[in-house]
Amino acid sequence: MTAKSDEVSKTAPRAKGRNVLAIASGKGGVGKTWFAITLTHSLVREGKKALLFDGDLGLANIDIQLGLMPKHDLGGVISGRIGLRDAVTPFPDGGFDIIAGRSGSGSLANLPVTRLQALSDDLIQTGKSYDKVLIDLGAGVDQGVRQMTSLANTVIVITNGDPTSLTDAYAFIKVTHMARPKTDIRVVVNMAKDRKEGEAIYNKLLKACEGFLKISPPLLGVVRADPRVSECIRSQTPLLMRHPNCDAAHDMEAITQKLLEG
Repeated sequence: MTAKSDEVSKTAPRAKGRNVLAIASGKGGVGKTWFAITLTHSLVREGKKALLFDGDLGLANIDIQLGLMPKHDLGGVISGRIGLRDAVTPFPDGGFDIIAGRSGSGSLANLPVTRLQALSDDLIQTGKSYDKVLIDLGAGVDQGVRQMTSLANTVIVITNGDPTSLTDAYAFIKVTHMARPKTDIRVVVNMAKDRKEGEAIYNKLLKACEGFLKISPPLLGVVRADPRVSECIRSQTPLLMRHPNCDAAHDMEAITQKLLEG
Protein backbone atom coordinates (compact mmCIF):
# COMPACT_ATOMS: atom_id res chain seq x y z
CA MET A 1 0.00 0.00 0.00
CA THR A 2 1.11 3.58 -0.61
CA ALA A 3 1.57 6.17 2.11
CA LYS A 4 -1.61 7.87 0.91
CA SER A 5 -3.71 4.70 1.17
CA ASP A 6 -2.22 4.04 4.62
CA GLU A 7 -3.41 7.52 5.60
CA VAL A 8 -6.92 6.74 4.38
CA SER A 9 -6.99 3.53 6.42
CA LYS A 10 -6.02 5.42 9.56
CA THR A 11 -8.75 8.00 9.05
CA ALA A 12 -11.50 5.57 8.04
CA PRO A 13 -14.64 5.62 10.20
CA ARG A 14 -14.43 3.43 13.29
CA ALA A 15 -18.03 2.31 12.87
CA LYS A 16 -19.86 1.37 9.72
CA GLY A 17 -23.37 2.49 9.00
CA ARG A 18 -25.51 -0.51 9.91
CA ASN A 19 -28.08 0.58 7.36
CA VAL A 20 -25.58 1.28 4.57
CA LEU A 21 -25.25 -0.87 1.44
CA ALA A 22 -22.52 -0.27 -1.15
CA ILE A 23 -23.06 -1.32 -4.76
CA ALA A 24 -19.80 -2.07 -6.57
CA SER A 25 -18.65 -3.59 -9.84
CA GLY A 26 -14.93 -3.12 -10.26
CA LYS A 27 -15.61 -1.89 -13.82
CA GLY A 28 -18.27 0.02 -15.68
CA GLY A 29 -20.84 -1.33 -18.09
CA VAL A 30 -22.35 -4.10 -15.97
CA GLY A 31 -25.54 -2.28 -14.98
CA LYS A 32 -24.43 -1.21 -11.52
CA THR A 33 -26.28 2.11 -11.43
CA TRP A 34 -29.45 0.56 -12.84
CA PHE A 35 -29.20 -2.14 -10.17
CA ALA A 36 -28.70 0.45 -7.42
CA ILE A 37 -31.75 2.43 -8.54
CA THR A 38 -33.93 -0.65 -8.89
CA LEU A 39 -32.86 -2.11 -5.54
CA THR A 40 -33.59 1.21 -3.82
CA HIS A 41 -37.03 1.32 -5.41
CA SER A 42 -37.69 -2.30 -4.48
CA LEU A 43 -36.74 -1.63 -0.85
CA VAL A 44 -39.20 1.27 -0.77
CA ARG A 45 -41.91 -1.03 -2.09
CA GLU A 46 -41.15 -3.22 0.92
CA GLY A 47 -41.84 -0.32 3.25
CA LYS A 48 -38.30 0.96 3.76
CA LYS A 49 -37.33 4.63 3.76
CA ALA A 50 -34.32 4.84 1.44
CA LEU A 51 -31.60 7.22 0.27
CA LEU A 52 -29.49 6.60 -2.84
CA PHE A 53 -26.08 8.30 -2.91
CA ASP A 54 -24.22 8.70 -6.21
CA GLY A 55 -20.62 7.99 -5.25
CA ASP A 56 -19.22 8.45 -8.76
CA LEU A 57 -18.36 12.08 -9.47
CA GLY A 58 -16.64 11.41 -12.76
CA LEU A 59 -19.49 9.47 -14.38
CA ALA A 60 -22.43 10.37 -12.14
CA ASN A 61 -25.70 9.37 -13.77
CA ILE A 62 -28.34 8.42 -11.20
CA ASP A 63 -30.20 11.68 -11.82
CA ILE A 64 -29.98 11.12 -15.58
CA GLN A 65 -31.42 7.62 -15.38
CA LEU A 66 -34.30 8.98 -13.30
CA GLY A 67 -34.92 12.03 -15.51
CA LEU A 68 -34.22 14.43 -12.63
CA MET A 69 -32.60 17.87 -12.65
CA PRO A 70 -31.49 18.35 -9.03
CA LYS A 71 -31.15 21.91 -7.76
CA HIS A 72 -28.10 20.80 -5.75
CA ASP A 73 -25.62 17.96 -6.13
CA LEU A 74 -22.46 16.53 -4.61
CA GLY A 75 -20.34 19.05 -6.46
CA GLY A 76 -21.81 21.83 -4.32
CA VAL A 77 -21.15 19.82 -1.16
CA ILE A 78 -17.53 19.18 -2.01
CA SER A 79 -16.95 22.81 -2.90
CA GLY A 80 -18.36 23.82 0.49
CA ARG A 81 -21.29 25.84 -0.90
CA ILE A 82 -23.92 23.60 0.73
CA GLY A 83 -24.18 20.88 3.33
CA LEU A 84 -24.88 17.26 2.42
CA ARG A 85 -28.46 17.40 3.70
CA ASP A 86 -29.11 20.31 1.34
CA ALA A 87 -28.15 18.09 -1.60
CA VAL A 88 -30.90 15.55 -0.89
CA THR A 89 -33.36 15.48 -3.80
CA PRO A 90 -36.70 13.65 -3.55
CA PHE A 91 -37.80 11.31 -6.33
CA PRO A 92 -41.55 11.27 -5.60
CA ASP A 93 -42.45 8.75 -8.31
CA GLY A 94 -40.22 6.15 -6.68
CA GLY A 95 -40.73 7.24 -3.11
CA PHE A 96 -37.04 7.59 -2.30
CA ASP A 97 -34.40 10.34 -2.05
CA ILE A 98 -31.14 10.73 -3.95
CA ILE A 99 -27.93 12.67 -3.57
CA ALA A 100 -26.74 13.29 -7.12
CA GLY A 101 -23.14 13.48 -8.22
CA ARG A 102 -21.89 15.82 -10.93
CA SER A 103 -20.80 14.11 -14.12
CA GLY A 104 -17.37 15.09 -15.34
CA SER A 105 -16.36 16.94 -12.19
CA GLY A 106 -13.58 14.53 -11.28
CA SER A 107 -13.22 11.67 -8.84
CA LEU A 108 -13.64 11.32 -5.12
CA ALA A 109 -10.05 10.06 -5.27
CA ASN A 110 -8.93 13.64 -5.90
CA LEU A 111 -10.33 14.89 -2.61
CA PRO A 112 -7.98 15.53 0.30
CA VAL A 113 -8.17 12.78 2.89
CA THR A 114 -9.68 15.08 5.51
CA ARG A 115 -12.41 16.25 3.13
CA LEU A 116 -13.20 12.70 2.10
CA GLN A 117 -13.45 11.71 5.75
CA ALA A 118 -15.77 14.64 6.50
CA LEU A 119 -18.01 13.68 3.56
CA SER A 120 -18.15 10.11 4.84
CA ASP A 121 -19.09 11.26 8.34
CA ASP A 122 -21.79 13.55 6.93
CA LEU A 123 -23.28 10.68 4.93
CA ILE A 124 -23.46 8.46 8.01
CA GLN A 125 -25.19 11.26 9.94
CA THR A 126 -27.61 12.06 7.11
CA GLY A 127 -28.36 8.38 6.70
CA LYS A 128 -29.57 8.00 10.28
CA SER A 129 -33.02 9.22 9.27
CA TYR A 130 -33.36 6.40 6.69
CA ASP A 131 -33.91 2.67 6.97
CA LYS A 132 -31.47 2.03 4.12
CA VAL A 133 -28.72 4.09 2.51
CA LEU A 134 -27.37 2.76 -0.79
CA ILE A 135 -24.08 3.99 -2.22
CA ASP A 136 -23.60 3.61 -5.97
CA LEU A 137 -19.82 3.36 -6.00
CA GLY A 138 -17.59 4.52 -8.81
CA ALA A 139 -15.80 1.88 -10.87
CA GLY A 140 -12.37 0.72 -9.77
CA VAL A 141 -10.69 0.60 -6.37
CA ASP A 142 -9.30 4.11 -5.96
CA GLN A 143 -9.11 5.99 -2.67
CA GLY A 144 -12.63 7.42 -2.87
CA VAL A 145 -14.18 4.05 -3.69
CA ARG A 146 -12.35 2.36 -0.82
CA GLN A 147 -13.43 5.07 1.61
CA MET A 148 -17.09 4.85 0.57
CA THR A 149 -16.92 1.06 0.74
CA SER A 150 -15.68 1.28 4.32
CA LEU A 151 -18.97 2.89 5.37
CA ALA A 152 -21.08 -0.08 4.31
CA ASN A 153 -22.24 -2.94 6.45
CA THR A 154 -22.90 -4.97 3.28
CA VAL A 155 -21.20 -4.68 -0.12
CA ILE A 156 -22.94 -6.03 -3.22
CA VAL A 157 -20.61 -6.74 -6.14
CA ILE A 158 -22.23 -6.75 -9.60
CA THR A 159 -20.70 -8.80 -12.40
CA ASN A 160 -21.67 -10.49 -15.65
CA GLY A 161 -20.21 -13.09 -17.98
CA ASP A 162 -17.61 -10.77 -19.51
CA PRO A 163 -14.14 -12.05 -18.47
CA THR A 164 -12.98 -8.51 -17.70
CA SER A 165 -16.03 -8.00 -15.49
CA LEU A 166 -15.20 -11.15 -13.53
CA THR A 167 -11.54 -10.16 -13.24
CA ASP A 168 -12.38 -6.68 -11.98
CA ALA A 169 -15.04 -8.00 -9.60
CA TYR A 170 -12.44 -10.34 -8.13
CA ALA A 171 -9.96 -7.46 -7.81
CA PHE A 172 -12.53 -5.39 -5.94
CA ILE A 173 -13.37 -8.27 -3.60
CA LYS A 174 -9.67 -8.87 -2.96
CA VAL A 175 -8.91 -5.25 -2.09
CA THR A 176 -12.01 -4.97 0.11
CA HIS A 177 -11.32 -8.24 1.92
CA MET A 178 -7.67 -7.37 2.53
CA ALA A 179 -8.60 -3.98 3.98
CA ARG A 180 -11.54 -5.24 6.08
CA PRO A 181 -11.69 -9.04 6.29
CA LYS A 182 -15.06 -9.11 8.07
CA THR A 183 -16.92 -7.14 5.39
CA ASP A 184 -20.16 -8.80 4.30
CA ILE A 185 -19.60 -9.20 0.54
CA ARG A 186 -22.30 -10.65 -1.70
CA VAL A 187 -22.41 -11.22 -5.44
CA VAL A 188 -25.09 -10.47 -8.04
CA VAL A 189 -24.78 -11.71 -11.61
CA ASN A 190 -26.51 -9.32 -13.99
CA MET A 191 -27.68 -9.79 -17.57
CA ALA A 192 -27.51 -13.58 -17.51
CA LYS A 193 -29.32 -15.62 -20.17
CA ASP A 194 -30.99 -17.62 -17.41
CA ARG A 195 -30.41 -18.61 -13.80
CA LYS A 196 -28.29 -21.61 -14.77
CA GLU A 197 -25.90 -19.40 -16.73
CA GLY A 198 -25.86 -16.87 -13.89
CA GLU A 199 -24.92 -19.53 -11.38
CA ALA A 200 -22.15 -20.80 -13.67
CA ILE A 201 -20.72 -17.26 -13.93
CA TYR A 202 -20.89 -16.89 -10.15
CA ASN A 203 -19.09 -20.21 -9.66
CA LYS A 204 -16.14 -18.96 -11.73
CA LEU A 205 -15.79 -15.97 -9.41
CA LEU A 206 -16.34 -18.13 -6.34
CA LYS A 207 -13.59 -20.53 -7.41
CA ALA A 208 -11.09 -17.67 -7.63
CA CYS A 209 -12.15 -16.25 -4.26
CA GLU A 210 -11.91 -19.63 -2.54
CA GLY A 211 -8.64 -20.57 -4.23
CA PHE A 212 -6.74 -17.34 -3.63
CA LEU A 213 -8.52 -15.48 -0.84
CA LYS A 214 -9.96 -18.42 1.13
CA ILE A 215 -13.38 -16.76 1.28
CA SER A 216 -16.76 -17.70 -0.19
CA PRO A 217 -18.86 -14.59 -0.88
CA PRO A 218 -22.45 -15.84 -1.32
CA LEU A 219 -24.61 -15.38 -4.39
CA LEU A 220 -27.30 -12.84 -3.58
CA GLY A 221 -29.07 -13.42 -6.87
CA VAL A 222 -29.15 -13.56 -10.65
CA VAL A 223 -30.84 -10.92 -12.81
CA ARG A 224 -31.82 -12.29 -16.19
CA ALA A 225 -31.19 -10.29 -19.37
CA ASP A 226 -34.41 -8.47 -20.21
CA PRO A 227 -34.99 -6.02 -23.09
CA ARG A 228 -37.35 -4.04 -20.87
CA VAL A 229 -34.37 -2.92 -18.78
CA SER A 230 -32.74 -0.97 -21.62
CA GLU A 231 -36.16 0.35 -22.60
CA CYS A 232 -36.65 1.77 -19.11
CA ILE A 233 -33.17 3.29 -19.06
CA ARG A 234 -33.87 5.04 -22.36
CA SER A 235 -37.21 6.33 -21.09
CA GLN A 236 -35.66 7.37 -17.74
CA THR A 237 -38.26 5.37 -15.85
CA PRO A 238 -37.64 2.80 -13.08
CA LEU A 239 -38.28 -0.79 -14.15
CA LEU A 240 -40.62 -1.53 -11.25
CA MET A 241 -42.87 1.33 -12.34
CA ARG A 242 -42.96 0.58 -16.05
CA HIS A 243 -42.69 -3.23 -16.17
CA PRO A 244 -43.25 -4.59 -12.63
CA ASN A 245 -44.06 -8.11 -13.89
CA CYS A 246 -41.13 -8.74 -16.23
CA ASP A 247 -38.37 -11.29 -15.57
CA ALA A 248 -35.79 -8.75 -14.37
CA ALA A 249 -38.35 -7.18 -12.00
CA HIS A 250 -39.13 -10.56 -10.45
CA ASP A 251 -35.41 -11.24 -10.06
CA MET A 252 -34.88 -7.89 -8.32
CA GLU A 253 -37.78 -8.55 -5.96
CA ALA A 254 -36.27 -11.93 -5.07
CA ILE A 255 -32.90 -10.30 -4.39
CA THR A 256 -34.57 -7.69 -2.19
CA GLN A 257 -36.36 -10.34 -0.15
CA LYS A 258 -33.16 -12.32 0.33
CA LEU A 259 -31.30 -9.18 1.37
CA LEU A 260 -33.95 -8.26 3.94
CA GLU A 261 -33.92 -11.77 5.36
CA GLY A 262 -30.28 -11.27 6.31
